[in-house]
Amino acid sequence: MMLFAITSAAVVMLVQFAVVFHGPPPGFVPIPIARVADALRTGRAPTRAHGPAINLYFSTTDRFGRSEERTSDARDRAIAALIPAPADSVRGYYEWPTNDPDQDIHGSFTIGRRTDKGWLIASVSRAPAIGRWRLWILQWMLVTLVILSLLAWAAARRISRPIRRLAEAAKRARLGAPEAIPLDGPREIRELGRAMEAMQSRILQQAENRTVMLAAMAHDLGTPLSRLAFWVEQLPEAARERAVADIGEMRAMLSVTLRFTRDDRAHGNMVRLDLGSLIDSLADDLSAAGKPVTVEAGPRMVLIGDAQALRRLFGNLVENAMRYGHAAEIWWSVKDGCGEIRVDDRGPGFDPARAENLFAPFVRGESSRNRATGGTGLGLAIVRSIVELHGGEVTLENRPGGTGGRVLVRLPLAT
Repeated sequence: MMLFAITSAAVVMLVQFAVVFHGPPPGFVPIPIARVADALRTGRAPTRAHGPAINLYFSTTDRFGRSEERTSDARDRAIAALIPAPADSVRGYYEWPTNDPDQDIHGSFTIGRRTDKGWLIASVSRAPAIGRWRLWILQWMLVTLVILSLLAWAAARRISRPIRRLAEAAKRARLGAPEAIPLDGPREIRELGRAMEAMQSRILQQAENRTVMLAAMAHDLGTPLSRLAFWVEQLPEAARERAVADIGEMRAMLSVTLRFTRDDRAHGNMVRLDLGSLIDSLADDLSAAGKPVTVEAGPRMVLIGDAQALRRLFGNLVENAMRYGHAAEIWWSVKDGCGEIRVDDRGPGFDPARAENLFAPFVRGESSRNRATGGTGLGLAIVRSIVELHGGEVTLENRPGGTGGRVLVRLPLAT
């Protein structure tokens, strides 16, 4: 908008300057033909009482006119009659010729009278292309353009600032953590803010209804599973063991689903914490339990977050690393106000074509349906949910050299 306003103003000013440039200078006083005739008759230039000065000189050739000037036979005869002199002894070249021979002369001209000594020339030179008056006009045009640019910049800022705040609020909005939509600025921006606020409310309500329905389904499925477990006891031993294993797997999946829906709807208190210490504590607990976890400590990372949710986030990543890569290596750094935590494994890595899909609920990295190797498919979904709750992002990569997979978590640090 600012560039459009400035460009429009500049184009208008350039057109106006072009029109002025091709016209006579401001205050230009036309010269009466009687004054020119008097100068050619007496051979003396009149004093410059009013209007431009007339220059007089002799020329031995009759080619004294300038290429940009044109002739006017009627005016030549009028000047010759005023001298008086023969009509063919006067020749003039004019910047702006006219059909009216008695009209005063505008612009530059070169008029010669043939004498015994040669041609006596009376001329008024054209003003320089960039004269003082044109420089003065250009100066005020530039001043005007600067003023218009400042006004356009202020107007663009007034309009773009609330739009930028709306965009930032939209980026921060998360399920379970609604964001306050700013409702200031011009009327159209306020209407857009109210529309976004209503849209956010509808989306949150729909997500809440979906989550409640999913939790209710998972909870209600527990009753028929309990009845199935009762009837399974009457089966032969071989069939009973397989049925009991399947029922146990279904109960475990329902338990994970319920926990996922609860975590998606409610979060703990957001407090100031040292993320490096939290990761070290988690790794010590897992190492004490015999898990192959190593930590390479980095700089201090302080952020505002939910300690329990963050512990679960990195617990899921470590569990996935051990399941698919047999070991987990954690290290971190600080860059651009964010903590970058990397969880590496020694497994086959990630397929770039499927990397984004692995964050969807119930999508598993292992193609079989065996929970012992493939899990429930909710681990990375929970990870992304927690990361987005803290305003960060998570991506899946392969370690350099193809030696395993890597999960990169970026979380904004507290100022």
